[in-house]
Amino acid sequence: MRSRVLARRILLAPVIGLAFITAACSSSSSGTTASPPASSAAGSPSASSVTNPSPAGSPSASSGGAIGEIKTDWENFFSGKTSAATKISLLQNGQQYASVINAQAGSGLAASATATVTAVVLESGTTATVSYNIGVSGASLNNRTGTAVLEDGVWKVGDISFCQLLTLENGGTAPAICKSAG
Repeated sequence: MRSRVLARRILLAPVIGLAFITAACSSSSSGTTASPPASSAAGSPSASSVTNPSPAGSPSASSGGAIGEIKTDWENFFSGKTSAATKISLLQNGQQYASVINAQAGSGLAASATATVTAVVLESGTTATVSYNIGVSGASLNNRTGTAVLEDGVWKVGDISFCQLLTLENGGTAPAICKSAG
C-alpha cells in the first residue's frame, strides 16, 4: 500500500497536473465518452475514433480540419516533449496556469508523458468533446473526457478539463488556481 502512495506522488507531480492515480481512479471518467474504451494509453493511431456529427451551424468543410487540429493540439499539450511555453499557448486562459505548467515542466518524469486522443465530437463551432488516454512511465489514465475550446483562432485544451485533472491530483479538492475556471 505504501508503494502505491509513493508511486502516486512520484507520478502526479511531474505531468502537468495529471492524475495518475491507481486503476481505481481510471474508471472515474465523466462517463460521457462516445468511443469504446481503449486497451492501453498508447493505442495505435488506427484505433482512434475521431468523429464529427456535423452540428447545426458548423460548416462541414472545415470540420475535418478542426477535428485534426483539436487532436494534434490536445496530444501536444499533454506530451512531455512539448515546451512549457507551447503548453501555455495550447491551454484556454493558459497564462493563468503558467506557474503550474512551468513548475511541472522541469520534472524528469514529465518527459515521458504521452496522450492519445480516441475521439473528438464537435459540439459547436467553438467547443468539442475530446476522449483521451494519458500515460507516463508505464502508468496510465484511460477513458477520460474533456472539452476543447476555440480561443483566438486556436483549438485549446479547456481550462475546466485541466482543472479536473488538477483536482484529481489534489485528492479531490480543486486547487485555488482553478476556483475561477469554467
